[in-house]
Amino acid sequence: MKTRICLLIFLLLGTLHTGHAQMKDPLDTYYQTSEVQPLMAMYEADKGSLSRFYTIINSPERRERFQRFNRDYLARLEQLNFDSMQVSSQVDFLLFKRELNNELYQLNKEEKEYKAIHRYLSFADSIYRWEQLRRRGAYMPAESIALQMQQMLRRLDRQVSILQNQEAPLPMPLALRAEGTVKGLQAALKSVYNFYYGYDPAFTRWIYGPYLALDSALTFYATLLKNKGNKTGLQKPDASSIVGTPIGRDELIRQLQYEMIPYSPEELVTIANKEFAWCDTEMLKASRDMGFGNNWKAALEKVKNTYVPEGRQPQMIMDLYHQSIDFIKQHDMVTIPPLAEETWRMTMMSPAQQLVSPFFLGGELLQISYPTNTMDSASRMMSMRGNNPHFSRATVHHELIAGHHLQGFMNNRFKSYRNFETPFWTEGWSLYWEFLLWDAQFPRSPEDRVGMLFWRMHRCARIIFSLNYHLGKWTPQQCIDFLVARVGHERANAEGEVRRSFTGGYGPLYQLAYMTGAFQFYALKKELVDSSKMSLKAFNDAILRENNMPVEMVRAILTNQPLKRDFTTSWRFYDVAH
Repeated sequence: MKTRICLLIFLLLGTLHTGHAQMKDPLDTYYQTSEVQPLMAMYEADKGSLSRFYTIINSPERRERFQRFNRDYLARLEQLNFDSMQVSSQVDFLLFKRELNNELYQLNKEEKEYKAIHRYLSFADSIYRWEQLRRRGAYMPAESIALQMQQMLRRLDRQVSILQNQEAPLPMPLALRAEGTVKGLQAALKSVYNFYYGYDPAFTRWIYGPYLALDSALTFYATLLKNKGNKTGLQKPDASSIVGTPIGRDELIRQLQYEMIPYSPEELVTIANKEFAWCDTEMLKASRDMGFGNNWKAALEKVKNTYVPEGRQPQMIMDLYHQSIDFIKQHDMVTIPPLAEETWRMTMMSPAQQLVSPFFLGGELLQISYPTNTMDSASRMMSMRGNNPHFSRATVHHELIAGHHLQGFMNNRFKSYRNFETPFWTEGWSLYWEFLLWDAQFPRSPEDRVGMLFWRMHRCARIIFSLNYHLGKWTPQQCIDFLVARVGHERANAEGEVRRSFTGGYGPLYQLAYMTGAFQFYALKKELVDSSKMSLKAFNDAILRENNMPVEMVRAILTNQPLKRDFTTSWRFYDVAH
């Protein structure tokens, strides 16, 4: 009996000591929720209700209501007993608080910018008032409103004349805010018009002409305001047609802190250059093995010319997919639900989309980039060369399993209430799999290694060119030239990559998140798997079952890290000095 008691105590202590290694049943109700989840669920439902009611973007009414809404939820969150929570619940608390504070930051920024542009929008209050009355079906005095619309047109004409003669440009953020606000006013007017026109005889008779004239004038005015923006800002004069909005060092640091990345932009560039040096060494090894000596660009050229004929790319992708998933299963690296294998789909990417996304994209829907009959011969050749089998073999697991498709599949099934999406988890996880498969000797030939190294160099380059751009040091053309010279991109593909980075709707940190997030997962793997505290499969499964969040919070959960209510990011996952 004494021996049995001692054994139980020993096992209990071992469980407490290595709590991160204990896999909970993911179907357990208590695993799928937390002490903060009910408040988060209520917030999402309330936010949806308010968003559907207050629809006019940039309107003072909407902004003030959401400011009160987020402050109210912050107060409710602070009433919870943080210290009594388990780490997983504390993570939800900290990340929900982070989201609420960020919402307030963005709303306060919107308010400041709106005040700065209000002089260009002297007619806005009347339109906002009409839309407010419309929501509850108030009677609209059509003749009076038609007269006010005609007065607005005259004021707009004067404002257009003043703006056209104004030499000093608007700061680009203000120009974009002004454009968005005018479009919001158009949406407000349209909602009024669509509600009453055809139903109210007087409104139908009086408003038709004035409304069309005012809507047309607002369209012109929105474009004028945007064009009045300082198109260079921090961006230097540029020969390319790509015009983005560099955000500057202070905003980069703020966003890095928000994403829980405790490194400066300069430190991240240093990390990228160190990784570039590793890639250079490995690329030269592959080049020599291919018989090209130190001329790695000649080796890269040979790999690019292994492209398959037009019409054969989907079959080639399927072959690569089977090679990848068979390898992952053989090495027992992660749990792959059969339904995840069964339900991913394929589509072909349009020529227009290929201008922005020159390489295939993934998720549940695999989007294949390859020539179409509308492309000229040079564009077709660049598309084929840039999507050759060795390049594609290096990333098929990034896009499907165990990358983006498996991520989305698991996110829909485990702790789906966690809406803390970050590219450092999304893209970092998929690139981490490229690291894993390189270490596991997935490349079968020097050509495969060149393909994998090309993409690894590409991710290093993304950190360097995106940060230099947002710091105001490089133009888009310099970014394109860097990708061509340093990574070996086809020029059209480099242009597409830079256009996607700065005008494709991605956040300023998105491109650097790939490699930075991958190094976070890689460092966490060293901490828990390489030290034998967890198996690789248990580690990877655990990450997917915790859902999308800053990787430092994944680490806190898996290591059962004590957290404080005033937590700030501090995990230095990469040694910059050595």
